[in-house]
Amino acid sequence: MNRADRAEELFRQGYNCSQSVFAAFADKAGMTEAEAAGIASPFGAGFGKLREVCGAVSGMTLLAGYLRGYDDPADYEGKKELYALIQKMCSEFESEKGSIICRELLGLEKGEDLGEPSVRTEEYYRSRPCIGACRTAAEIAARYLLDDHDHQLIEK
Repeated sequence: MNRADRAEELFRQGYNCSQSVFAAFADKAGMTEAEAAGIASPFGAGFGKLREVCGAVSGMTLLAGYLRGYDDPADYEGKKELYALIQKMCSEFESEKGSIICRELLGLEKGEDLGEPSVRTEEYYRSRPCIGACRTAAEIAARYLLDDHDHQLIEK
């Protein structure tokens, strides 16, 4: 099973978009899927259902920080390289999906649909772009952040 398949499977299990992408790479971040899901949990639905940056994009960029981030505030080159990587990954996502903003992907206005999380039904999965966003973010993350031999997951 590849990373995009795992991200989709996690989303279908009920994880939010950010959790689904980040947890699909949990082993690469040196944690369990449950730990990764906890860390990524507030970023779902465009940052706590504020419908801002797509949670799948947030999960993808969170992973980039874990794998390629800098920890020295004086590391100008590290910051420059990370920001360039994030911009490239987000640009690719936006080119494919049309936006990196959750509400734009869902066709919502600012302030719309801020209530409780949606109940997951087959209609929910059919009518929303979220699974595709998770797949795309996971594919981009795998391309930019993993070596070729790391694209596949170990069979569970």
